[in-house]
Amino acid sequence: IMAETVTPYKEKNSSKKEQVAEMFDNISHRYDFLNHFLSLGIDKLWRKKAVKILSEIQPKVILDVATGTGDFAIESLSLKPTKVIGIDISQGMLGKGVIKVKKIGQESIIELKYGDSEDIPFEDNYFDAITVAFGVRNFEDLEKGLSEMKRVLKTGGMVVVLEFSKPKGFPIKQVYNLYFHKVLPSIGKLVSKDASAYTYLPESVKAFPEGKEFEAILKKVGFKFKKTLPLFFGISSIYVVQK
Repeated sequence: IMAETVTPYKEKNSSKKEQVAEMFDNISHRYDFLNHFLSLGIDKLWRKKAVKILSEIQPKVILDVATGTGDFAIESLSLKPTKVIGIDISQGMLGKGVIKVKKIGQESIIELKYGDSEDIPFEDNYFDAITVAFGVRNFEDLEKGLSEMKRVLKTGGMVVVLEFSKPKGFPIKQVYNLYFHKVLPSIGKLVSKDASAYTYLPESVKAFPEGKEFEAILKKVGFKFKKTLPLFFGISSIYVVQK
């Protein structure tokens, strides 16, 4: 099933990839604040949980795809890796991430650089583990991005994907819809001055093939499916696969 392509700036003719990069450049100065504020800080717990799953394979070289400002890369330091590389297509977000990494004095381990998920600038079988938080739904070509992740992963390596999903049960579903479609865009617009970014968020989540559909795509590109963990009444999910 081809999901419809949702873009941040409907009036522009540029590709989804270009628009996503532009959007994150536009909101990078407020992104961390908004992220933690709008998720009530729960996103930090989710990342911890995702990183903990990787501890069973004790990865030494980790790739964080769509790293943004580097939160997942920084969180994965708890695994005592020798190298963590974060790639992103938004220079604005990477700039903020580099400052964060410097602040904690981890530049020797964490390297954040420009990189496209659909054309990962590394050789085959390079990484022990790959993480991606709230990034796969921004891929222009989902299968291509996932295939690239599989290509640069070592055999036996693990991928942990943290992504929004849609809660199904009453009343969480109703509260979530109200928050996501009304509250979030208003606050996002107010704080980041980019209204499109925060209407894009609920739209991109709505269009994303979550749950069983996403599991099917992961298997289609050749991953061995391990498990899916719904988080916080199904607002987000952690997908775990192996090569």
